[in-house]
Amino acid sequence: MRVVYEAAHLIDAHLVKHALEDLGIPVFLRGEALVGGMGELPLFGVVAVCVPEGAQAQAEACVRALGLGEPAAARPAEDGGAMLPA
Repeated sequence: MRVVYEAAHLIDAHLVKHALEDLGIPVFLRGEALVGGMGELPLFGVVAVCVPEGAQAQAEACVRALGLGEPAAARPAEDGGAMLPA
């Protein structure tokens, strides 16, 4: 399995997962089970969207077409420097 998208949170991962599955690409969400491990506290940056090696190129093209860019947790704030909460 190859990682094609590092999700900012579980909803982000599922949006990408459903887009890939619509193209017939099998998807595994690495780290999905870890999200509930912190109870009610949000846990960000642990979920990755993975696909089989043979589907990597098609999956990466789909992710680019979605226009998601970097996950929200990795984008710098517009005020210059501080990280935005996801």
